[in-house]
Amino acid sequence: MADRIMTVNAYTTLDLVDAAAEGHGFEEEAFATVNVTTPRTDPDHVEVAVELDNTDLDSLPAHADRLRLTPEQARELAAALESEAESVEDARDGDD
Repeated sequence: MADRIMTVNAYTTLDLVDAAAEGHGFEEEAFATVNVTTPRTDPDHVEVAVELDNTDLDSLPAHADRLRLTPEQARELAAALESEAESVEDARDGDD
């Protein structure tokens, strides 16, 4: 990924996921990096960062999107992810 904004190392949460960027008049697909962190000192939020591989994008400049979540919001997001993951697994298991 050229011009990477996020640092990617062995501790990165997800270093290669399918992603899409959608805007007015365009939609592009690319690989992305997703990382979940907290500040090292005096943590007061959970940060979720996403960066699409800009070598595969035509409409967007290199950038990373970041969400700053309270602990409660992070837990709510985690619960929603768990629930949706179970729905996908249940549907997949039903296809067998």
